[in-house]
Amino acid sequence: MKAIVIKQPGGPEVLQVTERPIPEPSSNEVLIKISAAGINRPDIAQRKGHYPPPANAPQDVPGLEVSGIITVCGSAVTRWKPGDAVCALLAGGGYAEYAIASAGNCLPVPANIPIEEAASLPETVFTVYHNVFERGKLQPGENFLVHGGSGGIGITAIQMVKAWGASVFTTAGSNEKCTACLQFGATACINYKEQDFEKEFRETGMDVILDMIGGDYTPKNVNLLREDGRLVYINAMKGTSASLNIMDIMRKRLTITGSTLRNRDNEFKQHLAAAIEQNVWQWYYSGDCRPVIYKSFLLKEAGAAHMLMESSGHIGKIILINK
Repeated sequence: MKAIVIKQPGGPEVLQVTERPIPEPSSNEVLIKISAAGINRPDIAQRKGHYPPPANAPQDVPGLEVSGIITVCGSAVTRWKPGDAVCALLAGGGYAEYAIASAGNCLPVPANIPIEEAASLPETVFTVYHNVFERGKLQPGENFLVHGGSGGIGITAIQMVKAWGASVFTTAGSNEKCTACLQFGATACINYKEQDFEKEFRETGMDVILDMIGGDYTPKNVNLLREDGRLVYINAMKGTSASLNIMDIMRKRLTITGSTLRNRDNEFKQHLAAAIEQNVWQWYYSGDCRPVIYKSFLLKEAGAAHMLMESSGHIGKIILINK
């Protein structure tokens, strides 16, 4: 099979098409003939040598989410059968024609969603559900802020939170992106290049904030949180260090938490997949939530796809199509 391999840490040019053997699933795994793979920022970090994969994942083939058709099931797999259309969360290996997935990390592709577009769902939906609803404990009627609302995580969060019945606020880097966020369901969006989101949202106040920015956003986030508010981190693109007034945290009884998903074990991911299918997947079947694809590339064009993601010029997800 063809796979995209990181030849060495570096720029998009280090992503090279290579022939690899088709992997064989173990007893609790399935082999998926990939229709498409989603592009995510952890893929960029891995390509640059900053985000090593877990020991049990392919070490030089990126890709954390795919969609496709199951071709082989391990001996202990009971739910799935060859021919089933699924999307799946992986620890790596998605930039290829075939990939192995834990059977419990697969979800059925809703009939109203094209199979290629379903590749854009697992990484973002798993991340948003765990961090906003499980760790952040968002409740209907509360105020929720997500930074970077026009990216894959942001759009997924906007749609899911609106479907849940909470009010969504967001930030984005252009007026065009802010307009898109409003169309996806946000109540308000601040262009952070022109306005101070802390000042603009001060009177509103937030109950839960999902942040992937870090750095100097941290004290602003803390200032915006209402009493008993929750601040949840999934990245720190502006830096991992920040200055905080601990008395503010104490006075407002704030919770500051965060998580990474890739290094969690399969048991955790399987429980998360089951919770998503029970609580979230209905919104995709109904159309309340949907994939938003900005651009599709062929598998061999992975380098160009990475260049687009690093430019931050996209609104929605970028995917690689297997043809």
